[in-house]
Formats: sequence, C-alpha cells, structure tokens
Amino acid sequence: MTTQINTIAITHAFRSLPRSIRLGVTTVLAGLLFSSAADAQDRTITLDEAIKLGLDNSKTLKLSQAKIDAAVSQYNQAKDRALPTGSASFMYSRAQIPANTLNLGGESLSLPKSANANLGIVSVEEVIYGGGRYRYAKESTDLLVNVARLDVDKDREQIAYNIVSSYYNLYRVLQSKKVVEQNLKTIDEQIHQAQRFFEQGLVTKNDVLRFQLQRSNIELNGIDLENNRKVINYDLLILLGLPETTELNIQQLPDATRSVAPLQSYLDSAMMARDEIKQQDLRTKVAETNIKTVRAEKLPTLAATAGLYYLDVSANPLPRSGQYITPLTAGLSLSWNFGSLWTNKNKVTQARIEREETVINKGIITDNVKTEVNQSYQQYVKSLDKIKLLETSIAQATENSRILGSKYANSTASATDRADAETLLYQAQINLELAKADAGLAYYNLLKSTGKLTK
Repeated sequence: MTTQINTIAITHAFRSLPRSIRLGVTTVLAGLLFSSAADAQDRTITLDEAIKLGLDNSKTLKLSQAKIDAAVSQYNQAKDRALPTGSASFMYSRAQIPANTLNLGGESLSLPKSANANLGIVSVEEVIYGGGRYRYAKESTDLLVNVARLDVDKDREQIAYNIVSSYYNLYRVLQSKKVVEQNLKTIDEQIHQAQRFFEQGLVTKNDVLRFQLQRSNIELNGIDLENNRKVINYDLLILLGLPETTELNIQQLPDATRSVAPLQSYLDSAMMARDEIKQQDLRTKVAETNIKTVRAEKLPTLAATAGLYYLDVSANPLPRSGQYITPLTAGLSLSWNFGSLWTNKNKVTQARIEREETVINKGIITDNVKTEVNQSYQQYVKSLDKIKLLETSIAQATENSRILGSKYANSTASATDRADAETLLYQAQINLELAKADAGLAYYNLLKSTGKLTK
C-alpha cells in the first residue's frame, strides 16, 4: 500500500514539472536504458573472422606500414640524387673608393669614387658518369624496401598466431565451463538421490555430504574458469578492436585432426616461405651492393655543366642597354678524389665482413627455423595421439561410471566409489576438450613455423 502511494506521488510530481524538463528527463532515462542494453552484447565469431578482424585493426601492422612508407621515401630520395642539380643566385654590391688614383710612373690611373655591381648566376649540372654510385644507392634502398615489406609479413604471421592462440584459449575455457555445468546437473541428481536414500535409511549422512562437497569443488573450478574467461575475452577484444563490453562466443572450431604430411615437406616449405630467411637473402644483397658502392667511390666523376651570368655595373639591377653583360658557359667537369684509392681500402674490408655476417646469420636462422618446425611438428603429432588415447579413456570412464551408478543404486557400491567414478569421467571430458584445443593450436603453430599461417 505504501509503495503504491509513493508511486502515485512520484507520478503526480513528475507531471507537475514543466514540459521541457519532463522531455529532458525522459530522454536521459531512455538513453540510460539504451546504453545499459548496449553495454552487454554477445557475438559469436569464427576463427577466420577473428583473424581477418584482428589483422584489419592491428596497430602494429599500421606501424609496420609506416616503416614501409619511410623506406619507399628513402628509395625515392636515392632516385632524386641522380637527377640534374641546379642553382640560382643574385648579388648586389657597392664599393666606396676614397683613394681612387694610382700612379704608374709617368702615367696615372684614376678610378671613380664609388662603384656598383649586380651579379646573377644560374647553373645546371648533370652527372654523366659517377662510377655507378647513384645506381647502387637506388639498388640498396630498393632492397631495404623489400626487407621492410617482409617485416610486415612477419608481423602479420605473429599477430594472426596471437589471435589464434587467444581464440583457442577462449574455446578451452568455454568448453570446460560446459563440462562444469553438465557435471553440476549430474551431481545435483546424485545429491537428490542420496538424500532420498538417506531418508529411507539406505545411506548415511556422510554419503550425502560427500556429494555436496564434490559439488562445492566443481563450483570452485567454475569460478576460476569464469575469471579466466573474462581475462581471455578482454585480451581477445583488444586484439580484434571490438568494444570492450562484448561477450565472445565460439560455436565450433575447425577439425583438429587434420592429416599430417612427412616432416621433410614442412621443412622444405619453411625454407621457401619463412620471411626471416628471405630477409637474410636481401640483406646479403644489400651488403654486396655496399661493396660495389665503396668501390665506386674510388672512380672519377664526369659531369656536364651549363651556366648563365648576368653582370650589371649600375645601381639599378634592371638591365639597360650598354650597362650589362650576359656570358653563357657550357663545359665538362672531371673530378677524381684519388686519395680514396688508399683511404677506402679498409671500407671495402668492412663491407666484405658485413656480407659474411649476413651469410652466417642466415645459417643460424635456418637452423632455428628447422628446430622450430620440428618441435611444432612433434607437438602436433603428440596432440593427435593424445586425442585418440583420451577418447578411449572417456569410453572407459563412461562405462565405469554407468556400472558404479547401477551398483550404487542397488546398494552394492559406496558413495565414495560413485563419487570417484563421476570425478574420473568429469576429468576425462575436460582433458579431451583441452586436448582438441591443444591439437588445433598445435596445427596453427605448425603453419606459423612454416610461414604459411596467413598465406
């Protein structure tokens, strides 16, 4: 009755407010209700959708793309250095000559008290031959652009694998939660049956408590799983660029038991596709180009030059007839810093050492790739064997639980035996789901190790 009176009073007070205030309050309340409904939104997403979404929204890839743009800019600058150079200048000067008479024996030379000069110069120079240094500079920067592009490909592989890993971890948790819910239903039925048997004097109170304790342990496991789900869900949302209030769901994963090719085929694929190996090949070419560049610095440079001069001795810079001259020049310029014949000797040695380092690094990277591929391959094979074994163990645990359940119903098995059988089946179910997730993740890890995850 009191609640009804309060509601009527609030409604009357609200209606007594001005219409503009009532409209504003209604709008705010509607917005709050809408935002509350939008805060929690479920989304079921496939693995392919997650990978595409994560790659499209990756800030790391955007940064890598910026590095490519910087490398392309360096390449364009290297091309610009091969273009003709030109310059223009203009200068005005005025000279005051206080002592303007010069005696030359029997003759004398008199200069004016002051003099003006306007000097303009326009020049253009084109290198005809520079020992190939400009061509080598373009080749080197072009190779570095390709190295930067491979960095992007390598980042894509790693980001895609991070998404796959988080996706499978979320699947593991969600599947484990389903098993927990299923086992809670089963244990509730057992508790109900045990209480009925207790009331009939067929079992002791301790038997009932054992089932209740088992239920509490399952609930504790469920709390831990829910906490893990929230953490993994949030991390995956950050990777995908989705709203942080989204609750992700996974319906089904791709088949984890894919056929396995021989190990050598994966090793050969990795040698052809891994970006790290490709990068080392490019860096070796860059080092070889640097050797050519250092050698080119020892050669002379031949350039064609052209110039235009404007010389005016009047104070007015604008040309007037008889007061200015405009010489035109054209020629060839040959220069040679022959000191580089002995000063660049150690530079060539250093460039050769750097090339040898890239070759050695490629060998190290190749060995590491082979080791990674073998480990991923063996892990995947192990995961497949584990699934087969767990499927057999679940069949055994299911039959064991059925037998003990029948015995318990006929009072020929203890509550402890019954609880242990349920626990074994519960653990086998969890282990199978986790093994399937491990096998799927191991497969994608194998793809990553061969450089074929996103290709």
